[in-house]
Amino acid sequence: MLTSVRSPVDELISTGRLRAVYQPIVELEQRSPVAFEALARGPAGSAFESPAALFDEAERAELVAELDQACREAALEGALQAGLRPPHLLFLNVEPSALGRSDLFSDQAERRLGDLGVVVEFTERALTARPAEVLRAVGWLRERGCGIALDDVGADERSLALMPFLAPDVIKLDMRLVQERRLSVESARAVNAVGAEAERSGSIVLAEGIETEEHLLRARSMGATLGQGWLFGRPGPLPAVMDPPARQHVELRRAADTSADSPFTLIADSRGLRRGDKRLLLALSRQLEAEAFGLGGEVVIMATFQDATFFTPATRARYERLADRAALVGALGVGMSEQPAPGVRGAGFEPHNELRGEWDVIVVSPHFAGAFVARDLGDQGADPERRFDFFLTYDRDLVTRAARALMSRIVPVA
Repeated sequence: MLTSVRSPVDELISTGRLRAVYQPIVELEQRSPVAFEALARGPAGSAFESPAALFDEAERAELVAELDQACREAALEGALQAGLRPPHLLFLNVEPSALGRSDLFSDQAERRLGDLGVVVEFTERALTARPAEVLRAVGWLRERGCGIALDDVGADERSLALMPFLAPDVIKLDMRLVQERRLSVESARAVNAVGAEAERSGSIVLAEGIETEEHLLRARSMGATLGQGWLFGRPGPLPAVMDPPARQHVELRRAADTSADSPFTLIADSRGLRRGDKRLLLALSRQLEAEAFGLGGEVVIMATFQDATFFTPATRARYERLADRAALVGALGVGMSEQPAPGVRGAGFEPHNELRGEWDVIVVSPHFAGAFVARDLGDQGADPERRFDFFLTYDRDLVTRAARALMSRIVPVA
């Protein structure tokens, strides 16, 4: 008789032998801890003490989602037992590949979230791979009073384009920005983009990898007010005594924008409309696409085409070129496939969906935001003469909300 071989990871989860170590996050001016980031570990001295070994084995056993949730819950329980309480915060990580395959927390753990100030960290990999799941998770977490952090910002230029969609309470600068001896043009662009987003949104900037006094000076010059690294403490047990911070440094209860309205409805409700035929609108939409092409990897483009038949070979070629450069490109329409062009993320919808009548092109980058939204008037004449009500806006908040409404419908990467 064949018997199934139980994975070591499955056993560690079921026996509760996973644990967490905690690295302090400090307020840079006073160097006093205001939060702790939980880092997953297996049993001390075992082959799976290292998180890399632990998650590699989970990948082989197809248990990444289960391990990811169990690690968060072990960190949560360890923090509660050690007496960590607000205003100290607990930072927890999410493995991107686990999103959509399990709940972030069990029901029991969810009920304990209110006992702690929790900030959940996402990476750009999570948002580009599974945008709808990430946006739903962010809404779910904010409803329960959790904060949101965007991790490793600056390690990949795509993270700069994705900041507005998470609306993070904390932006974590990748350690490379702090540790490189001479700031490159690319790194300077990342620092400027983070500064702009923090100024617009009130996000707190946190610098990782601070190991020396020189790193500390660099972090502060980049606008960071919080930091973490070996200069302040290595991962380990939580301290037995924790003096409370003088004040709350991260506001956790920022309202979430969970609107799923169509872009036209979001923008046209508060704006006057213009009217034009398809010839005019083609020129306007392509100009916005050309603008996006010049923005490189720091841009998100979301577009609707009414029907997949309007995603012509010429359009497909344009969007393939855009996807080769951009952080994320999405195309939606009735009958649209999950990948209508190489690198383009697709989503189809039913003919009765309100998006069926829309033609939208939405572009968001750290220093540019523009949206062209149009609604078909139902003319029955020649295609170039079909008329649309339309609007162009460069209002960043409106453009971001409209792009987020489309992003929430994108099919995840398998």
